[in-house]
Amino acid sequence: GKKEREAKVREIGYPAYVTSAGWLGYTDEKVARLTKEALAEGFNHFKMKVGANVDDDLRRGKLIRSIIDDPQFITVKRDPESKELEGKNAGPTGSVLMIDANQVWDVQQAIDYVTKLKEIKPWFIEEPTAPDDILGHAAIRKALKPHGIGVATGEHAHNRMVFKQLLQAEAIDVCQIDSCRLAGVSEVLSVLLMAAKFGVVVCPHAGGVGLCEYVIHLSLIDYIAVSGTMERNVLEYVDHLHEHFVSPCSINSKGRYNVPSNPNEGYSIEMHESSIAEYKWPNGTYWAGRR
Repeated sequence: GKKEREAKVREIGYPAYVTSAGWLGYTDEKVARLTKEALAEGFNHFKMKVGANVDDDLRRGKLIRSIIDDPQFITVKRDPESKELEGKNAGPTGSVLMIDANQVWDVQQAIDYVTKLKEIKPWFIEEPTAPDDILGHAAIRKALKPHGIGVATGEHAHNRMVFKQLLQAEAIDVCQIDSCRLAGVSEVLSVLLMAAKFGVVVCPHAGGVGLCEYVIHLSLIDYIAVSGTMERNVLEYVDHLHEHFVSPCSINSKGRYNVPSNPNEGYSIEMHESSIAEYKWPNGTYWAGRR
């Protein structure tokens, strides 16, 4: 079925979610504007950063929910009861909210904090605690399961052994490989195979410079050659810094990654020489002008 799956993903693209609307420090007006813009671009999965102040996070989450659950802002209709959205706490328009704490809490802190955010119905909490605290993640997952909130991690998991233990301990609902953190494609393939064995969704991390370009290739490998499904998987997309790459990734009108089609671009992470000359530390023109 590989040829059929490749043809399908070339036709419709690989599903993506957007982080750019939910950064900490944005005003409510900016969050609302960026959320509406993402909906207009076809996205239906949105991630919000949390962990600084629970009341502030609850307000921001309600704001995002009020927009993504409102039919007037929807450009691409989705069925909230579809297989694609199963178990994701999708709202009436088929939109999904996720939250990310970037390791800010200890275990009990994570449980208490996220429980207070259950009203905004997130699909998962990402990196609720230290990434190598396997049993801590398992405890958080067990405590949040009655609220319908899953646990995701992997952005800072540095080898297949950490992922092996996370999966064996039933500590995560979502496996987030990071193409730069893990030691190359071979290490990534080991994790993809284990995630497929345990039936855990793979949603790669792509929140840094070049990571979107990296991980679209890995998600395509997972769909075409490993898991055979992209129904519940979504790949992170961040809308900045792509201008520094020779072959940047792109998104279609339904909020999905286009399949890279240039056979000469490799991993899609070749940077423009001008960008390297400007930002290379310590002698790039960007740094030289700040001494």
